[in-house]
Amino acid sequence: MSDLQDMLRATAPGDGADGPHTAPPELDLAALDAGLLDVAYAHADSPVGPLLLATTPRGLVRISYLDPGEDGDGVLAQIATQISPRILRAPRRLDATRRELEEYFTGARRTFDVPIDLSLVAPGFQRRVLGATSRIPFGAARSYKDLAREAGSPNAFRAAGTALGHNPIPIVIPCHRVRHASGGIGGYTGGLERKRTLLAIESAPR
Repeated sequence: MSDLQDMLRATAPGDGADGPHTAPPELDLAALDAGLLDVAYAHADSPVGPLLLATTPRGLVRISYLDPGEDGDGVLAQIATQISPRILRAPRRLDATRRELEEYFTGARRTFDVPIDLSLVAPGFQRRVLGATSRIPFGAARSYKDLAREAGSPNAFRAAGTALGHNPIPIVIPCHRVRHASGGIGGYTGGLERKRTLLAIESAPR
């Protein structure tokens, strides 16, 4: 067990590392079997730029947009603090997520089937808002007021916007489908250009 733990420390991201390392296939399987792999992560390309994906044994826990020059170390540090420092780059653990995202971006998928882990979401109002967001149909739209009402606090539309701004799993929990009640596009943590791209994907003729 100690040899495996040493190997994990050698491949996991952390201070002084040259960058993320990919675990050999036998290592990530051994770590999983030994209960030493709490979070697996991988990178993926997309029409909205590079993404960092992370999953736990319970499900997809994070999708992060990466801007030019970013490698996701800050996101991984947050995950290490809030979930577990036992993080390993293990792309095979994200194969299903990457496949479903590719299908979505090409218009072949309208809903996601990968399990979700809401460990990074505060319980209570924020989870209710994201739950309501996850039920917005493909190509449809809701307002911040709609989500606040569905979350049980009809007047808390600004708080609903704040909750959406902290959505750790964009695209899969489709906060890009939320607009102002006036019909305006509204804000988006990933930037309005990404929001417009996602809306264009969903409005393209099938």
